[in-house]
Amino acid sequence: MNIYVGNLSYRMTESELREAFAPFGEVKRAKIVKDRETNRSKGFGFVEIDDDVAANKAIEALNNKEVGGRVLRVNESRPKE
Repeated sequence: MNIYVGNLSYRMTESELREAFAPFGEVKRAKIVKDRETNRSKGFGFVEIDDDVAANKAIEALNNKEVGGRVLRVNESRPKE
């Protein structure tokens, strides 16, 4: 399952994002979206966990939780419309 993670601290690294989700299951990929011109974080990213049960537990546990001084918004990623 691909998970959207919003309201990330601009200083958070991809390895820190991976560490936040690791207790819930094997993280296949953790990606923070960055501005193409400045290479600075846009404040959101995606985490991929193959096990849907583990992914749902991570969403429940981390949604509205403070990480790095910011309250995260975490939900299942939906395709762009």
